[in-house]
Amino acid sequence: MPPLYPLTSKEPPVNDHHQPAFALTIDFDAEELWLAESDANAARPGVLSQATYGVQFGVPALLELTADMGIPTTFFICGRDALRHPEAVEAISASGSEIGHHGLTHRSPDTLSRDEEERELTEALSILRRFSDDVVGYRSPSWDFSPHTLDLLESHQFEYSSNLMSAVHPFRHDSHALNELPVHWLLDDAPHFWFDSTSWDKTIRSTSEVLNIWAEEAEAIWDLGGTVTLTIHPQIIGRPSRVRMLRQFLQLVNDRGVPTLTAREAAARTVNGAGK
Repeated sequence: MPPLYPLTSKEPPVNDHHQPAFALTIDFDAEELWLAESDANAARPGVLSQATYGVQFGVPALLELTADMGIPTTFFICGRDALRHPEAVEAISASGSEIGHHGLTHRSPDTLSRDEEERELTEALSILRRFSDDVVGYRSPSWDFSPHTLDLLESHQFEYSSNLMSAVHPFRHDSHALNELPVHWLLDDAPHFWFDSTSWDKTIRSTSEVLNIWAEEAEAIWDLGGTVTLTIHPQIIGRPSRVRMLRQFLQLVNDRGVPTLTAREAAARTVNGAGK
């Protein structure tokens, strides 16, 4: 039976053309993250204070750390968060970081009609281009697509997406003129650290546990000649102990000697089609 949603070429066999790489991606995710979770969060300053921390402390800490370690970064930013925090986004742009598209709001594309999705896409693009002329990458707020997402990205001339978990090498979509930079929950800070104050059913992992998980997965991907795409969030990874842990992980990356790339650069190193 054919797949319901065929998006990619099959993962190719390992060969000498596959070179390991690393891309550090940062989902800015301020207030829009919490507003998408629940409209009621607009009246919950305790919840929104996590976004404040991410902007005021997390972003500067990450910019300082990555500059110190010589690691390029890509920030995926929601349009409305950029409007709320222009100074932070200007600092990101001034640092030389790539800016990518992360929706207008933090609503998943699969909850929107085609017209709504295109309006969010174009409005956020207009906002983000005030800070960078080169917004060519897209990360869904949910790492998910609607049936229209790839068509819309192609029609608005995006170069790449970073949302799918079907490979460990960047690849060219079979059906669209887009590169894909694969991701996975293992290499995301949120599943390990996100605390749910409503249900209290999510465990906060220690930094040593998460460092070990990331290091093991990264080494295994690099052994396959793959690209490690780390996804972090300033309000989560920006806690002091976690910034310290991130420094340890980035030191591992530097010690391994793999190329450290922006998401755009990493996505261009595809194993099939254009950009190979």
